[in-house]
Amino acid sequence: MTIYPLEIRYSFPGAETALYPSIIKNKTQVILVDCGYAGFLPLIQEAMQGEGLSLSNLTGIIITHHDIDHVGGLFEIKQAYPHVKIYAPETEAPYISGTKKSLRLQQAEAIHDTLPEDQKQGALAFQERLKGILPVPVDETFSNDAPLPFLKGVDVIATPGHMPGHISLYVKPCKTLIAADAVVVQDGELEMANPRFTMDMQQAIHSIKKLQQLEIETLICYHGGVMAHDVNPKLKKLIAKYGHNTIAP
Repeated sequence: MTIYPLEIRYSFPGAETALYPSIIKNKTQVILVDCGYAGFLPLIQEAMQGEGLSLSNLTGIIITHHDIDHVGGLFEIKQAYPHVKIYAPETEAPYISGTKKSLRLQQAEAIHDTLPEDQKQGALAFQERLKGILPVPVDETFSNDAPLPFLKGVDVIATPGHMPGHISLYVKPCKTLIAADAVVVQDGELEMANPRFTMDMQQAIHSIKKLQQLEIETLICYHGGVMAHDVNPKLKKLIAKYGHNTIAP
């Protein structure tokens, strides 16, 4: 089994930035973990080609949670490659398929009236972007805190906090954690994902404590990329930083 972190560079208002979806490849499967915003298909294709891979060989996509930067590009990939199977946690599937209203949209709508006036226009634009995510049926769901049934050697780790249904993936054979948004890399250190978009901070810290119990040699964060040294000590340091928010297991 081989893991390929993909660096997807793109322009965000006022800055150049990057996202880091991952490819998990074994003898029979080529699985993409998360897929960026709408319009990312050519960027993902280019990044995969740089690793000697192709979207045409993709067998499946795992969505870790239904935030716009993880699921926004799903519809166009499925349209272009209808053979690709869509996988998601049981708790996330209704939001991806559009049978339930996005939790992120509900959050954005709930806080709108509390925002300063100079932020409301941008907040409304964000709501419209969330409403514009095109739903995609989920082909197969999986349970949390259990091995993936279709990808031997990969465990699903429930890491709620950023979103209630958020999951990370632990690839046991190579001691690699695909963290999604459970943690991010900033200036060589680990940090919480943007607290503004963390729905439950206490749960988020508890999830990091859970990850710290794993033996991790390589950490792939959706925001910030790859950390390949001192992962567990850095997780411990992050837990200590937010210790006042921790809850009992």
